[in-house]
Amino acid sequence: MQWATELSQRPGSHIQQPAVIGVILDLGNCLDLLDYDNLEYLKSAYRLLQTSLEVAGTRLPRNRGRTADLLLRELDCAVIQMLHASFEAAERPAFDSVRGVFWEGEPIYETAGFREKNHIQICIRNLDCIKGYFLPLARI
Repeated sequence: MQWATELSQRPGSHIQQPAVIGVILDLGNCLDLLDYDNLEYLKSAYRLLQTSLEVAGTRLPRNRGRTADLLLRELDCAVIQMLHASFEAAERPAFDSVRGVFWEGEPIYETAGFREKNHIQICIRNLDCIKGYFLPLARI
């Protein structure tokens, strides 16, 4: 809800009434970016993307933004898309979902490994992973 509220307050936002829903998920075959093996896949996908774009004479996309968090993650998105495409080309099983952790915001205290806006994001690629949804209870 905090994210939706912040987004609704940005200039030009189309969100007029922030809201959230709860979802019951089964991540299925998950590209879990907290797993070392999957991070190796990501490294390989980056090298493949880099080589492919060099051959095509095209520049790599860049992660960018107004803060050090670089919230516009165009390079990260392109690398993940390349990973999915390479698995498909190799006729490997598709990933049903992707899960990643993001360390964002200011440290919550000096030398902290925790930041104000740490969060996990999940992308569902296979809608069969969604087992149900509900309206969460309001916070008391």
